Amino acid sequence: MIAVVALLGLILGSFLNVVVYRLPEGRSLIRPGSSCPSCGKPIRFYDNIPLVSYLLLKGRCRQCGSPISWRYPFVEGLTALLSVALFLKYGLSVSFIAYVVLAMFLIPISFIDLEKGLVLNRLTIPGFILGTFLVLVLQVENWRDVLLGASVGGGVVWFVGCVGKILFRKESLGMGDVKLLVMIGAYVGFPDVLICLFFGVVAAAIFILGGMVLKRISLGSTIPFGPFIAIGTLVYLLWGELIIRWYWGWF
Repeated sequence: MIAVVALLGLILGSFLNVVVYRLPEGRSLIRPGSSCPSCGKPIRFYDNIPLVSYLLLKGRCRQCGSPISWRYPFVEGLTALLSVALFLKYGLSVSFIAYVVLAMFLIPISFIDLEKGLVLNRLTIPGFILGTFLVLVLQVENWRDVLLGASVGGGVVWFVGCVGKILFRKESLGMGDVKLLVMIGAYVGFPDVLICLFFGVVAAAIFILGGMVLKRISLGSTIPFGPFIAIGTLVYLLWGELIIRWYWGWF
């Protein structure tokens, strides 16, 4: 079963690469078929096998020899890995289905935010609607938790963004981050959404401090927060209970 989940994850990861590449440009996710970004020639089906084709072609286009972005195999591998990790955590359950769907939205949202600095409504709004439907129909959460999770998650980020704007006299958190937490809150409910946010803040702080120590980031640098919210959410889904128990163990 694990092999099946990994294979499906690779296939989904291949599609998510299309989402990351085309959605910010407003292009169709279905037509035309995949093509090389450099030469524009169509990619044959045997050169479009997740991970395998990248390794066989040594990371280059068969037609023009241009290098293929590392993002393609990374997203495919990451999607497969997360799918397997969630399966091992939750088994073949309603929670597994809901959280895999959430991960399928978090991955393209994160990579688009990294590359374009945007958290797209075309992902967060469908993600929220689908998440609310799935969670209520599958009874992962009750409607009160969904409502509280979405409203509190988005409200906290909105408030922090307003305070940051006053203190630093510039945008510190955008409305895209607010909508992202609203979407996540629909899946995990309240108060879990706040724990996801907390883990995301910790991940961002570690990244910023490490970057400052290595002199790669300066004080006041702008970094996309969406990927860290996604990381915090995935950390919570996979290891949240263990981390919380470990933390309270100190007291």
